[in-house]
Amino acid sequence: MKEWYFEYEIQINRPGLLGDIASLLGMLRVNIVTINGVDQVRRGMLLRAEKEEQIERFRNIVSTMEMIKVTKFRQPTTRDRLAIRHGRYIQREADEKKTFRFVRDELGILVDFMAEIFKKEGRKLIGIRGMPRVGKTESIVAASVCANKRWLFLSSTMIKQTIRNRLLGDEFNSNNVFILDGIVTRRSSDERHQQLVREIMQLPTIIVIEHPDMFVQHSEYTIEDFDYIIELRHHPDEEITYEVLERNNSFLQDSGGFGGFGGFNF
Repeated sequence: MKEWYFEYEIQINRPGLLGDIASLLGMLRVNIVTINGVDQVRRGMLLRAEKEEQIERFRNIVSTMEMIKVTKFRQPTTRDRLAIRHGRYIQREADEKKTFRFVRDELGILVDFMAEIFKKEGRKLIGIRGMPRVGKTESIVAASVCANKRWLFLSSTMIKQTIRNRLLGDEFNSNNVFILDGIVTRRSSDERHQQLVREIMQLPTIIVIEHPDMFVQHSEYTIEDFDYIIELRHHPDEEITYEVLERNNSFLQDSGGFGGFGGFNF
C-alpha cells in the first residue's frame, strides 16, 4: 500500500462536494487515511492505494472538476503530514528552504516536526536558533520522547552547566539523539570535549545544536553543513540576536566560565 497527499482549493463551495470526492475515491478503491482543512482555504487528504493506476485515474478525474482546484498531488512529505495533522503548513523561508520558523505558541507542532525528523534513517544535523526561555531544549527532549529515542547532552545549560568529555557504554549509539549548546561548546577550552564533539559529528545519527551560528564560528563547520535550521521565537517579529552575550563578557565568566547561563533558566 502506497500513500499520496492530495490537496485542493474549493472554487465553488456547494453542499455535497466532499461527499462526491469521497465517493469517487471509494469507487476507485482508494482509502482516505486522514482528512483535514489546511490553512483555512484548502482541504488536504492523505490517501492510500494498492496500485498507482487507481491514483492516476483519480488524479485525471479531479483535474477536470470545475468546483475545485488541485494544488498538490504527490508522495507525502513531512510538511504534508504535519499540515494535515495540525491544519496548517509549517512556515519555511522562501530563500532558504531548509529553514523553518515557529513561535512559542506552536511548540506542539515543533515537537511533532522534530520527532518526524528524528525517526528518519541516517545522519541529520539540526540547528535551533532562539532567545533564552523560548523552549528550545525542552522541545528537543520532548521530540526525542515522541520518536522513542534516547537523548544525551554533550553540552547544555538547561539545569546546570554540562560539558561532557567522554561517553560510557552504549552512549556511543547511533540511535541516540545528541544535543549540544553551540555557545558552551565553542567557548569550552576542554580539548577532550572538543574531540568528543568531533567524533559525534562523524556518526550516522541525529545531532541537534542550539545556537548553530555561534557553534560554527572559528570551527571547521559551516551553516551549509546543517540539514535543517529551526528558528523559535516568542512572537513572529522577535529578533534573534547574540549581542547581549558578546557585549557582556562577565556573563560568561561567572561560576567557572559558564554559570551565568543559569539565569536564562534553560
